[in-house]
Amino acid sequence: MLCRIGVIEIWRALDLYGPFLAPEELFPTAGRDVAHVIETHVPGGVCAKTGGLLMPVQGFLLKTPDHVILIDTCVGNHKTAPSFPDWHQRDDTRFLAGLTAAGIGPGDVDYVLCTHLHVDHVGWNTQLVDGRWVPTFPNAKYLLPKADEPYYRENAQAMYQESILPVVEAGQAEFVEGAHALGDHVTLMPTPGHTAGHVSVLIKDGSKEAIITGDAIHSAAQCWHPEWHFKFDQDAEQAVASRRALLEAACEADRRVLGTHFQLPSIGRVRAKGDVFAWDDDV
Repeated sequence: MLCRIGVIEIWRALDLYGPFLAPEELFPTAGRDVAHVIETHVPGGVCAKTGGLLMPVQGFLLKTPDHVILIDTCVGNHKTAPSFPDWHQRDDTRFLAGLTAAGIGPGDVDYVLCTHLHVDHVGWNTQLVDGRWVPTFPNAKYLLPKADEPYYRENAQAMYQESILPVVEAGQAEFVEGAHALGDHVTLMPTPGHTAGHVSVLIKDGSKEAIITGDAIHSAAQCWHPEWHFKFDQDAEQAVASRRALLEAACEADRRVLGTHFQLPSIGRVRAKGDVFAWDDDV
């Protein structure tokens, strides 16, 4: 188990972990010394061999008193992602093994919640069975951001055909918006910018709180530099505003922060540091 927020258990489901693109490419407004800045704040955050940002692709499994909820389903197997060779046509069971370690099988998941519709957050929505894409989690309702759906239906057709449409056709999809609540402990927090419908996930039990960032923030170094744009943000300035709001709220409420793409262990707290913030890993 990664952590507990009151009565809620949070488990990690890691799909892959390794170097991604170079920091200079990922953070185009951060300056030429961005890799050094990241290393200063996140030692070991840049791969010494490739120069790429070390970035996990992971989901989080929540066990609440009422539901089993899976937040983001990563890259998946046999999916089309030729722009990212490490993601393209993978065949690996690490993600499902993470659920098994939590004592959960695919049929036990009540809700799948995707923070946005990018290929590395929806992949295990489906799996290939006898040449057909079918929902991996047969008893789950899939909650998907409504504002993302039209754009990705038209502009990411391979992803949509493989990872979204089969869920819709199975009658398991629900397109949601705003601060959608899922029981008494889980609420969506709109954090648009990375995509139009992007959400982070607020978890509460009494005075205990945590936030799962999704792609509102990609590196703990952005606590010190929330103004950095990210290569794949649809609206970079809106993403900056959402990022600042998330960090401010996390700091004020003393929330534990689970950074979806933060270097492992990907969990800590945010504290104020002048006009910006700082990150402390949980120990």
